Order: sequence, then structure tokens, then C-alpha cells
Amino acid sequence: MTEPFSPPTWRQPDGSPVSCVEKIKVLNENLAEIQQMAQDAFEDAILMGCDEAQLRAVLQGLVESLHNPYRK
Repeated sequence: MTEPFSPPTWRQPDGSPVSCVEKIKVLNENLAEIQQMAQDAFEDAILMGCDEAQLRAVLQGLVESLHNPYRK
């Protein structure tokens, strides 16, 4: 069994930690929602006979495909 996921110390682009409690709360809640959705999709795929390694690769590719619409 794998270790439970724990949120990171959120950092700003300059490396300093995010200090706003509300921002940290929102970031952690977003991660928890994403984790639950990914877990549900993972379990569905396994139950439907999909290859676990392929699904992990697809999920990693999904994250890698995200783009920053705010990049200057």
C-alpha cells in the first residue's frame, strides 16, 4: 500500500512559502478534490480491465499537458 498523499509547502515563484492561510486552504482543498477524482477514475479503469501502468502514464500525461494561461 502506498503512503497517503500530503500537501506540500506551497511556494511562490521566488521560492518563499505562501503565507496566506486562505490561499493554502484553497490549494489543499483543490488537491484533495483532484486526488479523489483521480482515484475514482483509476478504480473505474481497473474494474473495466485497463492496464494500471497505462492509466498512471495517462494521468501523468494529463498533468504535463496543463498550460499556464497567466505566463507573461
